[in-house]
Amino acid sequence: MPSRVERLRIAVGTRSAHKLEEIRGILGVREDIELLGLDDLGIPPSAEEEGVEVFDTFVGNARAKAAFYASRTGLPTLADDSGLAVDALGGAPGVRSKRFSGRTDLSGAALDRANNELLLERLGDTPDERRGARFVCVAALAFPNGRTVCAIGTVAGRIAREPRGRGGFGYDPLFLLPDLGVTFSELSPDEKNRRSHRARAFRALAAHVVGLLKGGVDDPGSI
Repeated sequence: MPSRVERLRIAVGTRSAHKLEEIRGILGVREDIELLGLDDLGIPPSAEEEGVEVFDTFVGNARAKAAFYASRTGLPTLADDSGLAVDALGGAPGVRSKRFSGRTDLSGAALDRANNELLLERLGDTPDERRGARFVCVAALAFPNGRTVCAIGTVAGRIAREPRGRGGFGYDPLFLLPDLGVTFSELSPDEKNRRSHRARAFRALAAHVVGLLKGGVDDPGSI
């Protein structure tokens, strides 16, 4: 009888159930890796978490989040910082994508709607050719000893004039892929996981996870 494969436990440093599900979908099911959410590990929310994302770059915030949760869980930890950069707004909302609306009284889908409404208001009647945008994601893998490696993924698109689709979360209903004529929210989860900025970042980072399984991580130009 073949011996049972020992699974490597890796934490995912996010409180977003949507994001956790998406990361699991991107990396796929492996018999040698177990991706664990913070709830799975019994890590309760804390006020300290709110002070982690204080940097003005996606790289800084992703590294900080991964390192913070690695220290809390004692496990290698994946985290990311991602957001939307709109050309006509000078790259805003950028690292403030989640907090763009300034609504501290909202969370989840309600906060997403407020952010999307403000984005459409700020763009107003900006013509389509000036509504270019990029989704950016920096994925980080941090170790309890303090070492962190990162990878970046981006995808270009355009901001639609109204929300479209029922899937996804965040700015997905407004992020239009001109080559397909659909928004991220109109893609199936599998198709989104093939095309998204988060998919590109985490797949680029996957080599580090595989290296960890083999007993060490090479660092071929991480950021």
